[in-house]
Amino acid sequence: MEYREYLLETFAFNDAANRQMLKKIGQLNDQSEAIRYFSHLINSQLKWMARIKADPRSPEMDWWKPVYEYGQLEDKWAESLKLWIDYIKATSEAELLQEVDFIGFDGGLWAARPLDIALQLNYHSIHHRAQIQTLIRAQGETPDFIDYIGTKYRKIN
Repeated sequence: MEYREYLLETFAFNDAANRQMLKKIGQLNDQSEAIRYFSHLINSQLKWMARIKADPRSPEMDWWKPVYEYGQLEDKWAESLKLWIDYIKATSEAELLQEVDFIGFDGGLWAARPLDIALQLNYHSIHHRAQIQTLIRAQGETPDFIDYIGTKYRKIN
């Protein structure tokens, strides 16, 4: 499997899992912390894309703000995801492995491969989804089963 194919599959899995979780967030009595984490996932995708594209505004973009309203999350998520899907589809395997420079947290010049940034975003999404699952359980709700293997295994008997 090529990197591009793997990244697209991973983003697709995270998209489906996050959208499923978003519905569950809508059922919570206290949505605030779950919305904050979900907003952070959106902001992270936007900020990393701005870094890759050398957007001069990227250093001022915040990882945690803005915190979106619940009703905005689905559209904002779709927008941030589309940037990555379009980027991956338009980027060659060689370009995914070629470092890009960006301004880091300390104002210094840093470099990373787009492949690793995309992987980070997907793994980061899994991390925060687990935190949201914990918030769901703490409010007395049963989290949905959104494990990756659930999209791959099948019952044969």
